[in-house]
Amino acid sequence: MARATELPDLVREFTDLSKEYLLQETVEPAKNLGRYAGFAIGAAMSFALGALLLGIAGLRLIVGALPEGPNWSALGYLITTVVLILLSGLLIRMGAEDRKRNQ
Repeated sequence: MARATELPDLVREFTDLSKEYLLQETVEPAKNLGRYAGFAIGAAMSFALGALLLGIAGLRLIVGALPEGPNWSALGYLITTVVLILLSGLLIRMGAEDRKRNQ
């Protein structure tokens, strides 16, 4: 059993160990999580930009293939919008099925 004179040293050692443990188990993983979150946000922004550019390219392709005129141009915009909505829905559904399968 500890003597009364050793008690302050033991309390100090306990608080130091507690601080080190908390830093090791909370702060360091939070820093790593922040780094991964940064990569994820960057990747999401890159994919969004790529989807936007592909959508614009698809629109220009469809409008260029249709005859001239405002109605035909509107039809090209409508076709592109429907295709992008269908692709988005397909990707969301695939993600939901993948999450369900991994649970």
